[in-house]
Amino acid sequence: MKVLFIGGTGLISSAASQLAVLQGIDLYLLNRGNRSSFVPNGAKVIKGDINNRNEMESILENQFFDVVVNWIIFSPEEIERDIHYFSGKTNQYIFISTVATYERPPSYYIVDESTPQYNPVWDYATNKIACEERLIKEYQNNHFPMTIVRPSHTYGETTIPFAVTSAAHPWTLIDRIMKEKKIIVPGDGTSLWTITHNTDFAKGLVGLLGNPLAIGEAFHITSDEVQTWNQYLNIIGQVLGIEPKMSHMTSECISLFLPEMKAPLFGDASNSYIVDNSKIKKFIPQYKATTTFEVGIQQSIAYFKNHHERQTIDNELNARMDRAITTYEDFLSSVNAL
Repeated sequence: MKVLFIGGTGLISSAASQLAVLQGIDLYLLNRGNRSSFVPNGAKVIKGDINNRNEMESILENQFFDVVVNWIIFSPEEIERDIHYFSGKTNQYIFISTVATYERPPSYYIVDESTPQYNPVWDYATNKIACEERLIKEYQNNHFPMTIVRPSHTYGETTIPFAVTSAAHPWTLIDRIMKEKKIIVPGDGTSLWTITHNTDFAKGLVGLLGNPLAIGEAFHITSDEVQTWNQYLNIIGQVLGIEPKMSHMTSECISLFLPEMKAPLFGDASNSYIVDNSKIKKFIPQYKATTTFEVGIQQSIAYFKNHHERQTIDNELNARMDRAITTYEDFLSSVNAL
């Protein structure tokens, strides 16, 4: 099976690339060639810019792929571009969306693929919904062979996931715990949340490649493990051998101090729900997420400890979190003193 990944070297996609090659798939990665260290042995790299129409039409002129997966689409304009590129060039086009497209806050605590899509507080999710709608229309009107896949909060060994942290400098969270500085936790920390290891997500994604029954369908692929934010943070602390200090703060308050967190919190992380993976298991009976958060975070922390150059700290965010915690707790103390 000849498969094209557009991207293929990112956090989520790199695990799928590795698994695809291991399963004997003839894998091609279309990217700019800037992350060659993440290309698995056996994959072929096509250097190109997906946004350069002349270059892409030249690259694709005599090509046909059994499956195309685009990992890096964020707007309906990009979907329109790919429909133009790949109509008649593939038997299956997979769009990587997100579970953040489901309504927020959820009207029911269990979320499946039939859950309404509505998330107006987060442009990222709104644009993904628009992408899905455009693909569904093209499938219905012109039989464009699309499949929609929705990851959840997914991580790998190069990341350390949490609700309020630095995506660019993941070690910031660990550094705060080790220095016994407080960690901001949304609400009372009891929201139910699912965090999925990228190797588990890869099993579901690769299982859908070339599956004709998946055409016209949408799937989310997540772990079945459900924990609260308090539990996730305590697990990280157990791996470090340090009990984390928590500062529970409303999402409204967090957003005042860290406005960039507002959309991800209200549009996703502060909502409590459980993801039902029955559909992906029906189509791929062997699918099972096997990496628990405890095992996965051990791997992540070990990776960072073995790569000192990755132990970078977001000092600017650190300072703002310290200021937020101090101001919030001073306010609480003043209220308690009344």
